[in-house]
Amino acid sequence: MHFSRYKRLLAAVVLFSVALGPAAACAQQSDDNNEITPESERALKLGLEWLHKNQGVEGNWGSNDLGLVGMGALAFLSDGHMPSRGKYGKTVERALNYILKNSKPSGLLNIANPQRDMYNHGLATFVLGQAHGMMQGTKTANKTSGGKDINTVLGKALKLIADTQADDGGWDYQARSQQRGHDLSLVVMQAKALRSAVDSGLEIPPEVVKLAIQSVREHYTPEGVSRTASEAEQRKRGGSFTYGKGGGRGSIAMAAAGVVCLQEFGQYDDWRIPKNMDRITAAIVAEKTRPGSGQVPMDAYTLYYVGQALYQVGGKDWKRYYPTLRDKVVVSQSLNNKNPAEYGHWNAASHVNGRGSGWLYGTSVACFILAMPNRYLPILQEGKIESLRAKFDQK
Repeated sequence: MHFSRYKRLLAAVVLFSVALGPAAACAQQSDDNNEITPESERALKLGLEWLHKNQGVEGNWGSNDLGLVGMGALAFLSDGHMPSRGKYGKTVERALNYILKNSKPSGLLNIANPQRDMYNHGLATFVLGQAHGMMQGTKTANKTSGGKDINTVLGKALKLIADTQADDGGWDYQARSQQRGHDLSLVVMQAKALRSAVDSGLEIPPEVVKLAIQSVREHYTPEGVSRTASEAEQRKRGGSFTYGKGGGRGSIAMAAAGVVCLQEFGQYDDWRIPKNMDRITAAIVAEKTRPGSGQVPMDAYTLYYVGQALYQVGGKDWKRYYPTLRDKVVVSQSLNNKNPAEYGHWNAASHVNGRGSGWLYGTSVACFILAMPNRYLPILQEGKIESLRAKFDQK
């Protein structure tokens, strides 16, 4: 049904029209000294060192979830560390190679339970897109020592996202096309992957994004009135993005996920964004952090999207609330000198638990949050892109 958009997508991946320079060369740190502190720099350094020491020879930290392995790579990319370059070059390369070598002929980036197909796929595709963008213009562009190049795997991965989009704009847990998508947590994973392609200079079919935006808006639930009430009536009331359509579970994670999706595709003036940012910023202030507990504020899944929502919206919310969030991440880091294996890590706290995957996920997200002000990642180098608004606007 969508054959023509598949052809355009695959061709665009091979023949992209805009290539960003290497992030390490063009990233611009903010002059705002309030974004980075000596404490946050030290915490980031310790977190990356923990990830480096605990990686393992395969590069996957003992996890077969390619999305979590991607998050490990993202932690280093966020601080400007490139494959095969510098202190952590081999660490980054091993993680990326693990994803590349386990990509399936269909393009699917999941070797775990099929119920985690699109979680792992969306997250791993996003990370590959960021690595692709950072490596453009370098001598090793798109190449690692693992035998597969990022460009080829990324092209198939993006095609699969378009291929499996449901008729209503969402996605299922498994890599299959359905009439209806499942929930907002799946939409945001694929939206991040698609925007990552845009930031890396790749073209994506506008109709795929427009359907995704439609799905995101259908996950917004107003307070006190039906979702089918007029837009004017909904604007008068509170409301938030929810896990399911037409109601269902609301959470800070879903509020942030909805904001991230709309921002990533140029819907900067959507009236739903400030309503959800009010919830997000209030949650940041209210979050109780246990110093030295090793447990990230909120939980790693929520923290990941909250940090991005703050950054993408920017302005006063970023300037006021990022330092609060950053300091809560810093103070919660485990600095247990009695057990060197614990020193410098964070635990995910929810969704992904345990000393293995839970520590990998928690530490990776915490490092990502602390490294955001460096703006090394392509997705953090762009401000508002008016061409996105024109291309994907669907109000």
